[in-house]
Amino acid sequence: MCKQQQKRPRLHVDAAVRAIAHPLRREILKWLKAPPLYFPLQESGVERGISVGEITQRCGLSQSTVSQHLAVLKQAGLVVAGRTGPFHFYRRNEAAIEALTKSLRDQLAHQPAS
Repeated sequence: MCKQQQKRPRLHVDAAVRAIAHPLRREILKWLKAPPLYFPLQESGVERGISVGEITQRCGLSQSTVSQHLAVLKQAGLVVAGRTGPFHFYRRNEAAIEALTKSLRDQLAHQPAS
């Protein structure tokens, strides 16, 4: 393994691609990119992430459904979860998203040797 690959965050590209295959999960990632724009009423600071309750309210779906989507994103490494008391917070894992983007770009742009 080359040094450049060792520095990248571990990412399972197939799991990440499956995670972003669902339109709601892509929306959640978009919302988490700009929390003040999409979650202006969250009472606590957005540094630790956005609460599941706020994400659920924005989605208009049940909390269990939203939690399942967040679990898929977390398992793929695209979001990071934290907890404060009874509240769960999620934020984007920018390093993993960048690694996924780079990996897809590299794989899809690959030119066979002449």
